[in-house]
Amino acid sequence: MCWGSGAVHPILFDLGPFTIYSYGVLLAAAYLVGLWMAVRRARAAGLDGDRVLDLGIWVIIAALVGAKALLFIVDFRHFTSSWADFTQLLRSGGVFYGGLIAATVTCIYQLRKHKLPVWPAGDLFAPGIALGYMVGRLGCLMAGCCYGKPTQVAWAITFTDPAAAINVGTPLNVPLHPTQVYESLAGLMIFLVLMVTERRGRQFAGRSFWLFVLLYAVSRFIIEFYRGDERGFVFDMVSTSQAISLALAPLSLAMLWYLSRPRLAGSWKR
Repeated sequence: MCWGSGAVHPILFDLGPFTIYSYGVLLAAAYLVGLWMAVRRARAAGLDGDRVLDLGIWVIIAALVGAKALLFIVDFRHFTSSWADFTQLLRSGGVFYGGLIAATVTCIYQLRKHKLPVWPAGDLFAPGIALGYMVGRLGCLMAGCCYGKPTQVAWAITFTDPAAAINVGTPLNVPLHPTQVYESLAGLMIFLVLMVTERRGRQFAGRSFWLFVLLYAVSRFIIEFYRGDERGFVFDMVSTSQAISLALAPLSLAMLWYLSRPRLAGSWKR
């Protein structure tokens, strides 16, 4: 079975001179879902929901800027070759890792500024990030970006909409690995793992956040082998995202060990 053009719609509809893209709508939905869940969990934990909402807005802005900034860096030559190529950056979603790193730094700064506990807040945000990631990758599927390598597997997807090729360079009429679906499912699985394990085993502040980082790093490293789009490589060996995954996976394990030590685990309330 190969999915045809009916499975993807890069453009939802046109409003005169304005074009409403599927990716933009689903990306907005992803951020709203993640923010809604973070606020809901914060209020359940006894925190000020309005303050978390304000924090979430700053995090979303940082994520948008960071994602596009890293995409610009890893494909600098392409986006600076012409004005038309630069405008393509505006239509592209960016690199998730760039958004995650920028959002994390912004979140830590804002939490320190308002004297809120960093790692418990990270635990509150982690499931929402995973759930939002799941929704956001469906936007990639609709747009045709982050596409996979050619394949003959039964679940391959074939893009035929010219808008996908024009906007993000998606190969048309070629069965491809549905890497967008792989990543969306990975986000769903990470969300379920975080929710199921949150109140089980030994609890300590930072566990859910760094478990999210670990699971995402591992899943992203694996899925990158099936990606077929141009996204930058480090030493012509691994993609930029794989290189970041190789750094974050051991870091997350080290942080899980460090934060789980009795002296630290008992010093913060979850």
